[in-house]
Amino acid sequence: MARALHSKRFPGETAEYRRARMALLESERELRRHTEAVAKQLRALPLGGEVPTDYRFTGLDAGSNRSTTILMSDLFEAGKDTLFLYSFMFPEDGKPSGAACPSCTSIIDSVDGAALHISQRINIAAVAPAPIARFRAHGRKRGWRNIRLLSSAKTTYARDYNAVTEDGSPLPIASVFARKGKKIHHVWSSELFYMTPDAGQDMRHVDFMWPLWHVLDRTPEGRGKDWGPELEYAKRRPGTGRRKARG
Repeated sequence: MARALHSKRFPGETAEYRRARMALLESERELRRHTEAVAKQLRALPLGGEVPTDYRFTGLDAGSNRSTTILMSDLFEAGKDTLFLYSFMFPEDGKPSGAACPSCTSIIDSVDGAALHISQRINIAAVAPAPIARFRAHGRKRGWRNIRLLSSAKTTYARDYNAVTEDGSPLPIASVFARKGKKIHHVWSSELFYMTPDAGQDMRHVDFMWPLWHVLDRTPEGRGKDWGPELEYAKRRPGTGRRKARG
């Protein structure tokens, strides 16, 4: 019998439910402990390699709204020596499936609100191969206000940091960089993406920044096998959504 870990109870619950819930609570506590242990291990990582070049991204000037070159080093504000970059799957013109990725869009839909808070501690941006005008237009349509958007077109950033396939298709990779003096070093990337996932699972390499799945994981339906986020939703019967490739 699972031991009581607290004294709270909910209306109408049975003894069977409470036993099962306490057993689950033990697992949740162990998961919390393991999550913190992994975070501590991540924080203890030595610096990775120095970035090979000061990448010349394209952004939009805040005043004139015209495209402008933004060096990677420019992304580090005073007093903030960490940069979080999310590689958004939005191909350049002429590349396969030239629309913005629904899964990446779902991620940034959530991160945009959090970016206002995250940016108090570190620098954060989303970077895509698409021209900056197309990326910004997509962001405006989604109502993004806080996340910085950049284009990596005409740079080797995506290829250098394994955020593109051999045929040039973009990949959804999160990466962290640190500034040490005048040098910028790679710290971490979501390398779970490159590993074969366990049976019945997706890569889940960027689930840490994607609350959609964390909410669904707490429901009886779970993530499901045939559903994924879309750019727009038409009215349909429950359970008939199509699953998209996850970012």
